[in-house]
Parts: sequence; structure tokens; C-alpha cells
Amino acid sequence: MLTHKDTRIVATESEMSAVGTLMLEPETTVSGAPVYAPEAAGLLLALLLLSPKEPKEPTGK
Repeated sequence: MLTHKDTRIVATESEMSAVGTLMLEPETTVSGAPVYAPEAAGLLLALLLLSPKEPKEPTGK
């Protein structure tokens, strides 16, 4: 047989205010993952173009 009992939570006004404040606070950042930065694309392209070429195989041996 299942029974159901209603319980009443008794909290002070300051506790209710604290709970309300916690519910309104924005979430904090959990990870420091990198985000998309469009200005970085130009820098990466410049570094790619300025990088040294691959060495060629010697052909005279």
C-alpha cells in the first residue's frame, strides 16, 4: 500500500532570499575551450604562407 505524506518546508525570509538570488545568478563558464575568432584566420594563413618549404630529395646518388 502506497502512502503519500505532504510535508511543508519551513524557511526563513533570508533563506528564501538566498535561494532566489542563487536561481537568478547566471551560470559560470565551466571550460576554457577556445572560441571562434575570425581575426585569427588571417594570422594563420600568413603563417602558413611564410612557413619554410619541405626539403627536396637528393637526386644525384
